[in-house]
Amino acid sequence: MDRSILHLDLDTFFVSVERLMDSRLSGKPIIIGGTGDRGVVAACSYETRKFGVHSAMPMRMARELCPEAIVIRGNSANYSKYSNLVTDVIKEDVPVYEKTSVDEFYVDLTGMDRFFGNFKFASELRDKVIRETGLPISFGLSINKTVSKVATGEAKPNNKIYVQKGLERPFLAPLSVRKIPMVGEKTYQTLRNLGVRRIQTLQEMPLEMMQSVMGKHGSIIWHKAQGVDQSPVLPYQERKSISTERTFAKDTIDMVKLEGIIVAMTENLAYQLRRGDKLTSCITVKIRYSDFNTHTLQARIPYTAADHILIPKVKELFKRLYDRRLLVRLIGVRCSHLVGGGYQMNLFEESEELSNLYSAMDHIRQRFGDRSVLRAVSLGAKTIGRTNPFNGEPPPLLANRHQ
Repeated sequence: MDRSILHLDLDTFFVSVERLMDSRLSGKPIIIGGTGDRGVVAACSYETRKFGVHSAMPMRMARELCPEAIVIRGNSANYSKYSNLVTDVIKEDVPVYEKTSVDEFYVDLTGMDRFFGNFKFASELRDKVIRETGLPISFGLSINKTVSKVATGEAKPNNKIYVQKGLERPFLAPLSVRKIPMVGEKTYQTLRNLGVRRIQTLQEMPLEMMQSVMGKHGSIIWHKAQGVDQSPVLPYQERKSISTERTFAKDTIDMVKLEGIIVAMTENLAYQLRRGDKLTSCITVKIRYSDFNTHTLQARIPYTAADHILIPKVKELFKRLYDRRLLVRLIGVRCSHLVGGGYQMNLFEESEELSNLYSAMDHIRQRFGDRSVLRAVSLGAKTIGRTNPFNGEPPPLLANRHQ
């Protein structure tokens, strides 16, 4: 049976939410991010992109390129709210869906054309999202994830494209190789050095050449250029989580020690989230006392993977939960309700310097180990316990033990 894979992507999601909340912003050039000169662009409208503005750009540069732009700090709670609204609409009508970020979805419609046309169904689903949330959304429909995702990009803004079976290669051929998912700046430069700019050139190259230059990565890119992708739509599970616990050899009431360990735990979980390209929207603190009574307290938060947002929330929950009269046997922290998503969800709260600091610290940790960079309060935490990543199955980029 031929597969039928739908890819949906909300158009300029943050900007669309802001316009939904304030209609005066419609048609205006919008930049969302840190409002100071050292802030970073989290998102921008199509009106600003023609001036060269793009996400992750320093706000100072963006303002110079487009001085007429309206700069908005943004509100991650609003974006999380509307992301959940769209998710609710989609999951109500489809058999299997995968939420890969706060504004992006895959849906497996294989076999549904026995009852009605899948393109018609996808069009009606898109209309329903627009009608019930007020947000513009585009989609691509084809036999696999890669072609559908590329089709969505070509359909934007607020449109749809159906690539029928057998037309994958000619559809992809005239496009830039940058359109292929997983082709970033470094890979693009490598391909340009080979004289490859268009997907058609890649389609005509021998597979062996790509393998010799780029190894397994080159083979995957070559197959994607041919319109071949067998990766499945993974059913979305809202309650994926990553957690860590520490059981003490001797029960303790040492507040300095407890705070140091719980901060170290949270700091490490935040790093693991960023490393796995994940964001969390629910944080839980767990305490087990010497009498084996166990208590937990959780809080919903806007999607994030930032230490400076997660640590204060964890400390707040710990203080609310902790009974100073009892010795503590175990403490733990869990991040749940995860979605895939880059670090840009936090950029409207941060400066360029803070964003660069996280990148630098994460780079050091990748080279020298998870605990090679620590906050001062965490130095006393020689170990932080055992981590349980994402439903107990460690993703390729995540370690499942910390020394």
